[in-house]
Order: sequence, then C-alpha cells, then structure tokens
Amino acid sequence: MQKVGSRLSIFPLAGALLFPRAHLPLHIFEPRYRALVTDALARDRRIAMIQPRDLAEPPALFEVGCVGHISQVEKLDGGQFNIVLEGLTRFRLISEIDVTTPFRQVEASFIGFGDEEEQEPLPSILRAEIERESRRFAESRGYIVDWGAVGRLDDEALVNGIAQIAPFDVAAKQALLEAATVPERADLLVQFLQFFRLSDNDDGGATLQ
Repeated sequence: MQKVGSRLSIFPLAGALLFPRAHLPLHIFEPRYRALVTDALARDRRIAMIQPRDLAEPPALFEVGCVGHISQVEKLDGGQFNIVLEGLTRFRLISEIDVTTPFRQVEASFIGFGDEEEQEPLPSILRAEIERESRRFAESRGYIVDWGAVGRLDDEALVNGIAQIAPFDVAAKQALLEAATVPERADLLVQFLQFFRLSDNDDGGATLQ
C-alpha cells in the first residue's frame, strides 16, 4: 500500500468508526454514496471512512480516518447496497482533491500509524476493568448483552467493538480512533464509559465536544 500521496474516495459519516481488522456494516442509499460504492467495486474495493467535524454542507473533516475494503456486498432494488467494510489501516488527511465525482476524494498519508504491526496484549487488570465498566454502562442504559460472547473476544476485537457501538459523541469517537495503540485506546475507553455513564444523571447530557 502506498504510504504518502494516496488518493482515497471518502465516506464522511459521524459516529461510524472503522478500525484495522474490524468490520463495519453499512446500508448505502444516498445517490452520491451509491456512486462511491459502484466506483470502488469497479476499482480496488476501497472506501475511506472519516468523521465530519460539523453539519455544514459539505462538512469539514477530521484529520484521521480508516480505509476499508468491501468484503461483502449485496445490491438491492433501486440501486442501494448493503456492504461490509473490513478495516485495513488508518490514514491522515493531507488535502482534499478537486473532483467532478459526486463523492469527495482526498490525498492521504498512511505514515506513523503502525496498524500493520502485531498489537500488544492488554494488561489483565485493564482487560478486567473494560469488562466491568462495560457491564455498568450497559446496565445503566438497559442494554441486553451476551457477556459470554464478549468474554471470548480477543483484546483488540473487544476494545474496537465497544468503541464502534458505544453511543459516545463524535469527539469521543474520534479520540478513540486516533489513540496510538490498543492499550491506549482501552484506557481511554474505560474513561469514556465512566464519563458517559455518570453523565446520564445530568439533565444537560454531557459531551466532550
């Protein structure tokens, strides 16, 4: 994979995190993103997920996202798609490219992330803390969780899976994505689980933004 100056077609979507080796299911219905998927399938099957910073049109973008490979695709009536992206590596946005396609494209760099390297295991105390805080958070929200299945996940799948599905705000999600290593992301995840659980009692609804 080219390291600097790679051209990526992007799907800006708030709250939708993709991590290396993780999977993200998406239902594609907007015409511009149906065009994005069609183009990706005709080329290298890559789509770059990145979060928007605001609600403008087009929105400003955060600097870090993750490239995914379309591992599964189902074409639906009316030109819509159900797809599953498999995360490859994070990227840093260098600049946006002026294009005529209905979807946006950027120049990006893959340097400095180390996402292809083997991830170090979590300390047992941190793993236990994640599982404990996840239970507390789920109970506070009334979520039903198969904790047996959760306990069988490896460290990376556990941390990234919770980061993907937890109802945190955009700023918190971005911080999790940008964490350098899985242990650093795990430590941050524990803090967010505690913060957002405790903030449920606040009338204003706390946010990190």
